Amino acid sequence: MNIIINGASRGIGREVAIYLSNDKDNQILATGRNEEALKILEAECSNENLTIMKMDLSKLDREIEIIKDQIYNRFSRVDVLINIAGDLIVKDFMKITRDEERLMMDINYFGPACLIRAVVPIMSAGAHVVNISSMGGFQGSSKYRGLSVYSASKAALACLSECLAVELAENGISVNCLALGSVQTEMFENAFPGFKAPLNPAEMAEFISYFAVKGNKYFNGKVLPVAVNNP
Repeated sequence: MNIIINGASRGIGREVAIYLSNDKDNQILATGRNEEALKILEAECSNENLTIMKMDLSKLDREIEIIKDQIYNRFSRVDVLINIAGDLIVKDFMKITRDEERLMMDINYFGPACLIRAVVPIMSAGAHVVNISSMGGFQGSSKYRGLSVYSASKAALACLSECLAVELAENGISVNCLALGSVQTEMFENAFPGFKAPLNPAEMAEFISYFAVKGNKYFNGKVLPVAVNNP
């Protein structure tokens, strides 16, 4: 399979890249803002089936043609796109700045949407888009102070997933969204200092990897909560 992982320089995305690269039949393109971290990831993948590309989702609308050319030069077909990159600023809604608000929306919603639009033309029947959202953006879930804009941006990505599943169904492309609960990442520790999550990034990555490869046989247009507890 040809797989793009958006947000692979750290945390869960990094572990997903490592897990999927263990299958020699996969060809992985791992993206992220931190080029040095990506180079370390590339060196750790012994099957030599993972390549890297620096990509900043906050600037993607201005750089999309360059990014698109790089993707098309590497892949003539993409089987799986995993949008896992995210950004979190913990601050009350009335105190958050416009720039901070825009940054989270760019990275958590506009950037992934832009990348999907670029990659779909080289996806065909059987392909799968997996968007990684959060329980904070899952309707009816517990909400927490300081996470209003982050949660709203992830809710937007979840709703987009449902809508795109309808639009892309005629091409045989599936779109699903996983709303993740507590995982012991830097982002989680920033949002909930002192809390201990029940899962580590590698454990969550194993599930995401399986779902990305197999989940479209069973689901399409779904926002699925993947959470053991709150927060």
